[in-house]
Amino acid sequence: MKKALLTLSALLISSAAAQTNLSGTVTIWSWDVAAKALQSTVPGFNKKHPNVKVEVVDLGNQNVYDRGLAGCAAGGADMPDVYSIENGEAEVFWARFPDCFVDLNTLGANKIVNQFPAFKWTELTANGKRFAMPWDSGPVVMFYRRDLYQQAGINPNDIKTWDDYIAAGKKMNAKFGGNVKMGTIANGQDDEWFRMLANQNGCFYFDNAASQVTVARPGCVTALGTIKKLYDAKVVATGDWGGQITSFKAGKAASAMFGAWYEGTIRTNAPDQKGKWGVYLMPASRPGGPRASNLGGSALAIPSASKNKEAAFAFLQHALGSADGQVTMLKSQGLVPSLLSATRDPYVAQGQSYWANQKVWQTILGTLGDVPPSRGTQYFQDARQVMVVVQADYIKGKYKTAKEALDDAAKKISSATGLPIAK
Repeated sequence: MKKALLTLSALLISSAAAQTNLSGTVTIWSWDVAAKALQSTVPGFNKKHPNVKVEVVDLGNQNVYDRGLAGCAAGGADMPDVYSIENGEAEVFWARFPDCFVDLNTLGANKIVNQFPAFKWTELTANGKRFAMPWDSGPVVMFYRRDLYQQAGINPNDIKTWDDYIAAGKKMNAKFGGNVKMGTIANGQDDEWFRMLANQNGCFYFDNAASQVTVARPGCVTALGTIKKLYDAKVVATGDWGGQITSFKAGKAASAMFGAWYEGTIRTNAPDQKGKWGVYLMPASRPGGPRASNLGGSALAIPSASKNKEAAFAFLQHALGSADGQVTMLKSQGLVPSLLSATRDPYVAQGQSYWANQKVWQTILGTLGDVPPSRGTQYFQDARQVMVVVQADYIKGKYKTAKEALDDAAKKISSATGLPIAK
């Protein structure tokens, strides 16, 4: 026993020495609240690695993307040690510049795969290489106004399907004369509602092998058909990002469905509505069907040109691979963890005062393991632009059925990407 303890002590001393031996500067490119969230993890990181200086540079979202493309095209010139990347854009980099980023498996990422939900790795892995570590995620939920629901006689616990949601919307219309809608959809501006519902139904623009266009498959047909039913029932309004915020601030939207990161959008834009909001799961397409989906989320990658890869990976392990790091970002900026162990942190089980002391993070993160995988591929924006137009045309009545609309979308996406349409 004594010998075993001595051996363990030696290993711990060796490990501690290895950690403190890391030194130098780790430069990170990020944006807005994401940059602030990363900054909030630095003090905890420096307790483990006091000799590593971390510099988080807020370049803005679009600038990070543009400079990343330019840097990779230039063979890695002017790239930081850690690069922030949105999941939806990640595959553009892996496809065009497969040598621009480190395969994190070579640094040990393959040992922590099971610590994250499978769907988070889908867009971060290509040709057996793991190019980035999952950061935040966007499990979808329905945010709702408690007071407006109550006045209209709606119990959110009774809303389990989209048909239930439509029935509740009719009550809302009756109570407020049509001046308060259940939700606001960015129809003609974005197709985010379609993507959330399609993901819920196990469908997306492409298959998970990124080899076929699957947007006309049954799960996507159900998603687009549901959006049309919402419009036909007159329970939703149309508005872009700014319009959606204006609507809920004015009390004209009784619900908002988005990825969990929208919690911060509501809380910071409508501080005077504290205590009036709550959260419930997104409705299912059929009784007993899935009530989980994902919208958005980001990751961190290490450029191959980094001069300090070990220290950069150590930062990733602390900020993203530890409950301490992930919960620190949840507390400071509302960034929703992807790390499964973070969902069991005591903070997640606490009631949040803005949300009438509801344990919103427990509800939101409880769906994380149920989100179906989906893959945007490097053609995500091409497909999205097609779907924005097709969805708007379908709502206007250009197509007779959702299947007819999505068959047309599939042809256009196939033409733009060169990928075949799934049979």
